[in-house]
Amino acid sequence: MTVPASSTTSAPIEPTPALNQSSDLSHSPPPKPNRPKPNRLKLTYDIVMIIAISIDLLLISIDAILMSNFSSNTAPRLAMSETLNWYQNHVHDSLRTAGGFFTLFLIAELLLRWATAIKQKIYYRWFFFPFVHWYEVLGCFPQLRALRLFRAVIIGRRLYQLGYQVLPQPWINRINFYINLLLEELSDRVILTTIQTFRQQLTDPKMHKSFIDSTIARNRDEIEAAVLSLLRTELAPKLQALTESSGGGAMIATEMGNAIKEGLANTPELRRYLRMIPIAGTLIESQLQHVGHNIGENVVYALNERLLDAERIDALMVAIASGVAQIDTDNSALDTLIASIIADGLDEFEAQIKVQQWKHQDMLNL
Repeated sequence: MTVPASSTTSAPIEPTPALNQSSDLSHSPPPKPNRPKPNRLKLTYDIVMIIAISIDLLLISIDAILMSNFSSNTAPRLAMSETLNWYQNHVHDSLRTAGGFFTLFLIAELLLRWATAIKQKIYYRWFFFPFVHWYEVLGCFPQLRALRLFRAVIIGRRLYQLGYQVLPQPWINRINFYINLLLEELSDRVILTTIQTFRQQLTDPKMHKSFIDSTIARNRDEIEAAVLSLLRTELAPKLQALTESSGGGAMIATEMGNAIKEGLANTPELRRYLRMIPIAGTLIESQLQHVGHNIGENVVYALNERLLDAERIDALMVAIASGVAQIDTDNSALDTLIASIIADGLDEFEAQIKVQQWKHQDMLNL
């Protein structure tokens, strides 16, 4: 059976949208984070509750101010004694009654949400709800009504996380600024107090000695490794340079040759015996001094090659580092050095802590 030609020819492949839009990907805005869509009823209830709690706290604050001794003493000066007396005699009791009904409403609302949490098994145990919402439980007491502000703040934070602008952004920036200021000042005071306490402890000779002993004892391996690395980096290359014919090795070899030459020249017995040889004595003396100079140079080069090879130098560095790491801590110079290092470190750390970072922020942008 033959297949029709029309069925064998493949249809032209059209470019996919992804390929057509590949050039526009770099210009497309980044995707916005997916926020969960809130329940409209729950959202409306949260907004009503935050308004009701804010009004309740505002009325409580105004009532506390107007019923205080400060208002009683200030009202005659402002010619508002009659207004204050009218408020205290007629409005105060009604406001307290309304506040009591609102407290009963909060208690009933709290119990209803507790029952809902138990039914929906939101928490691992049924009695976890009052511990999680402790501020709401305590806020039901008339003496602790100020804790209701916590619930208003938490509701506002939840609305803010859902994308609703509860407060103007400048207010939020200023609140964050003062929170960071408070936390920074508190942490700085704690750290500075700790540094001062540590300074006082270091003034005790026993404490200072014990600190040095324990610090060195715990870090002997690190001290040995650091000293060995320093010796291998700084000292070993200089010692190995002595084996070369240029540099320090050549200078030492030359000085050694000159010293032997001068020694031969300043030996009177040798000069007297050589001068007893007619004609050739002076020539032999000159050649002997030259040979002595060469012998001194060759001796230095030979000693350097044998004593300052890489293996012997490394073994010497290891021995020196091990000896430094096993240093005796009962040393006044060592105590003075470590005390100075600790004091300088504490001074620098304390100076850095005293820098108030919040002053570096631009107050105009808040």
